[in-house]
Amino acid sequence: MNKKKVTEFIGFALLRLSIAMVGLILIIILYDIISRGAGKISWEFLTTMPKNGMTEGGILPAIVGTFIVTVITAILAVPLGMGCAIYLNEYAKDNLITRIIRMSIRNLSGVPSIVYGLFGVILFVQLMHLGTSILSSGLTLGLMTLPWTITASEEALKNVPNSYREGALALGASKWQTISTNVLPYAVPGMLTGTILGLARAAGETAPILFTGAAFYLPFLPKSLSSQFMALPYHLYIMSTQHHAIDKVRPIAYATALVLIVLVFTINLSAIALRYRLRKRRME
Repeated sequence: MNKKKVTEFIGFALLRLSIAMVGLILIIILYDIISRGAGKISWEFLTTMPKNGMTEGGILPAIVGTFIVTVITAILAVPLGMGCAIYLNEYAKDNLITRIIRMSIRNLSGVPSIVYGLFGVILFVQLMHLGTSILSSGLTLGLMTLPWTITASEEALKNVPNSYREGALALGASKWQTISTNVLPYAVPGMLTGTILGLARAAGETAPILFTGAAFYLPFLPKSLSSQFMALPYHLYIMSTQHHAIDKVRPIAYATALVLIVLVFTINLSAIALRYRLRKRRME
């Protein structure tokens, strides 16, 4: 066995060991959450209002609030993010300004979520006078998701061969006709996948909604977009660290964590299924 084969063997062994360690940690975490929280989950737990300071009852307001704020996030982030990506990749010239814009977008992807929360307080709650509401939280999460959406969408557009564009332009198609007929059909699966994964991340964030509209205990559903709301991640944070009877509500906290994991997993799975379906339709 020569030196190259030994190096290759060691490299693949380290990769397999890393995968096994990550998988083992994931299994341990999931086992702990499922074993402690599955027994608490029931139809009543998912469809009823909280009672007695959330020591009894269900988490319906938190589920509904998480769903609504995620929809608001998608309404802001998806069309604006995809539009920005299309402009940067298809229309903007490759110069110093666009390179600075791209670098700024990538840097914004790494900004801690709590910074977006403070920015949301200043912009939406105070300057735009939206108050601490579900709308302020959704718009804040939308801003946080924008860099992810733009980056993922632009990378998907870059993966479309230039020959597709050149062929359409050679036949006399306009720039937008070329993009809409020869570029987007091949880029949309990747664009949607990255966008949905960004939304799944936003659905599990606590810091941005902590300052802009989330409340711990509201035994009713949001009446309007200007109302405060309950959300699964913030609810889990309070139940795990700030509740006056932590030991008593710990099973509820584990059950809430399990519901949130299932929600995020469902969103991620839908991204994979949607991408597969769009690719299969394109090949047909």
